[in-house]
Amino acid sequence: MAKKKLIHFKENLTFPHLFQPKYHELLPDFLMKDKWHSGFFLNDLPIVVELGCGKGEYTVGLARAYPDKNFIGIDMKGARLWRGCKTVAEQQLKNVAFVRTLVDNIERVFAPGEISAIWITFPDPQPKRERKRLTCPDFLAHYRNVLSPDGIIHLKTDDADFFQYTLGVVNDGGHHLLWSTDDLYHSGTMEDVITIQTYYEKIWLEEKKKICYVRFQLAET
Repeated sequence: MAKKKLIHFKENLTFPHLFQPKYHELLPDFLMKDKWHSGFFLNDLPIVVELGCGKGEYTVGLARAYPDKNFIGIDMKGARLWRGCKTVAEQQLKNVAFVRTLVDNIERVFAPGEISAIWITFPDPQPKRERKRLTCPDFLAHYRNVLSPDGIIHLKTDDADFFQYTLGVVNDGGHHLLWSTDDLYHSGTMEDVITIQTYYEKIWLEEKKKICYVRFQLAET
């Protein structure tokens, strides 16, 4: 393992805004479940979660843009999370936390209705493994159990096939499509969505690659 990565792992242990529950600490549920407002943020502002947040660029960007909301980034890679945690510490952001865990554990980490919105930014499109796609019906069922009744799911992707797949899932599931575009930066709207960009998103835009976006709400059961 690279020396720099070991240093980052060690520093991760010092960040109060990074939670790294071990498997047994998620059984039956994580200690912060239903306590994010009272036990960490110390306010009642809406909680927004980014799944597969990587280095936390989008989570941090959202936190800066919307100080009236709380943000939690989830990713399994501690080396990636270090960058986001470091930025939060340096900028003394109080409305950001990170959890190192699998997206599959979302119901162990959050209580019903504890989340007001979910962001899925440039996920692995998993072209050969549908059940691993973060917008597949199985994952949407997990999200339903933690989202508020009016909760919103946002997807940004550079993969046209994944974009079309997600639209199909939304339609087939009877979910409520709020807005979508296969060319976000030439849609003439959604200014709040384009102001925050990841490192790779900027590169793709320089290469004239189209960015797709979907915003939807889950159907009532």
